[in-house]
Amino acid sequence: MSKIQYINDTAGKPQFVVLPIAEYEKLLSDGWEDVPYQADEHDDETVPGEVVSIMVKQDVSLLAAWRIHSGLSQYDVAEKLETTQSAVSQWESVDSKPQKKTREKLAALYGCRPEQLTL
Repeated sequence: MSKIQYINDTAGKPQFVVLPIAEYEKLLSDGWEDVPYQADEHDDETVPGEVVSIMVKQDVSLLAAWRIHSGLSQYDVAEKLETTQSAVSQWESVDSKPQKKTREKLAALYGCRPEQLTL
């Protein structure tokens, strides 16, 4: 294999790589295969940029970002959905997958579609 050259940003983190044409052509020809994909009714689902920004800047889950975007506390959500703050906290944990019925209630509260509450 030929020598590969890295182009780093000002902090020294690699951003690009320069490689000989032969290596590039080899990468293009080596075993690329089509991945089957079947469109479904959720392909057009999006999440507003404001919600994504909250998610990234505050390092919270998508459900927590929707709640914050809606201007509600976990206690507010718990009260409106007649549950506990601890249940809301559990729904908002990063690895949580709330049930469909719960997502529907949250979507109604946040003014979005249930599909927008999942990644």
